[in-house]
Amino acid sequence: MKLIEDDANIDPILKEPTVAGYITFRRLECRIYSSCDDPENIFKGCYSIIAIPVQNEELYIANCLIALARQSCRVPYGVVLLLNNCTDSTSAVVRSLIPRLPMPVLVIDTTLPAKFANAGVARGLAMESAARLAAPDSILMTTDADGRVYPDWIAANLAALHAGAEVVAGRAELDSADASRLPERLQDDNEEESSYDRLLDEIHAKLDPDPVDPWPRHTEHSGASIAVTLNAYRKAGGIPTVPLGEDRAFIEALRRVDARIRHAPEVRVVVSGRITGRAIGGMADTIRRRLERSDEMLDARLEPARIAAERAWMRGFSRQIWSGGKRTEASIDWLSRRSKIPATQVRDLLASTRFGEAWFQLESRSPSLRKLPVFTRDLPMQMKVARMILDTLDCRSVRIVHGPEGPGDSPGSGAAQVS
Repeated sequence: MKLIEDDANIDPILKEPTVAGYITFRRLECRIYSSCDDPENIFKGCYSIIAIPVQNEELYIANCLIALARQSCRVPYGVVLLLNNCTDSTSAVVRSLIPRLPMPVLVIDTTLPAKFANAGVARGLAMESAARLAAPDSILMTTDADGRVYPDWIAANLAALHAGAEVVAGRAELDSADASRLPERLQDDNEEESSYDRLLDEIHAKLDPDPVDPWPRHTEHSGASIAVTLNAYRKAGGIPTVPLGEDRAFIEALRRVDARIRHAPEVRVVVSGRITGRAIGGMADTIRRRLERSDEMLDARLEPARIAAERAWMRGFSRQIWSGGKRTEASIDWLSRRSKIPATQVRDLLASTRFGEAWFQLESRSPSLRKLPVFTRDLPMQMKVARMILDTLDCRSVRIVHGPEGPGDSPGSGAAQVS
């Protein structure tokens, strides 16, 4: 097969990451088998290809594949499984099941060397394999091997893409049976953190509205549910080579190339609530840690409400400057003072051909936008602050629709200035 270049038994398995920081997928010692004859031509006719990294999932992979087989969509789709470093009977389960499935399945079974044996590399190889099989106008999707996608998962992803998105991030729901076994304290902690997350995201939606990603939406960037056009996947450079958090890193890479991203609440997948997972630092580790005791701080991506509002306002105002709507010396100077970045640098950064890259650089360099943690003990107060900011924004209804109109619209002014 041309999927794997040169002789499939030649080492090295992988090359070191390139300058761009992504996997160079050249020679891979592996076993490849498929549920269909001539898989390369069959997969070229698939409108969507779902890539799944799999490691020791004998208990879950059958339900994962059966859920994919029961999709309500009417477009042809296929599945690529990247079995990596499996020491259980996962391969046997897959071999037994795939001849009975209605969609074509390609299996790549390999053993990655220790330095590459992680969730990030495995998903990257699975997605790259799918990308090489795909037709130019294909849609790539990915989920987790312990997940069960909803029957309309593919259809809901495609609907969001047809509505104008290039990327769709779906929601991961914890298996209800697993969730029922978790202590009430853990469930309450998660609900409070999720509520605060929604408040911050609503602030972002009002201060920097995105027509492709309107409210209501969610904030998850989970590998359990991502769909992306092949063009956007290539433009972003593929899945970043990171051992953990490759899903969030991929979304960030897509943002930097101005991909249109939709966080679709209707795109859903059920994932297990196991406490022994496959990715170090992943969901299972988080659940196990919080079973022992509550975290002192919220998730690292959450921040104090006032700073979140300032970030959202500054991004919206920067977007208007970048688009040419407010590219005046007064606006540049104001943004320079708020971001604490020299005006010449602000001007140069906003001259980028891509706003996503311009904002990434501006945000990374601004002392004013340095991420600060939220301590769990401060959550009630921060939720109060977030609601006060939203009340203030609701009194400025024009700005909810059109975004920040100028320096005086900053959430740091008036009633929203609460610490």
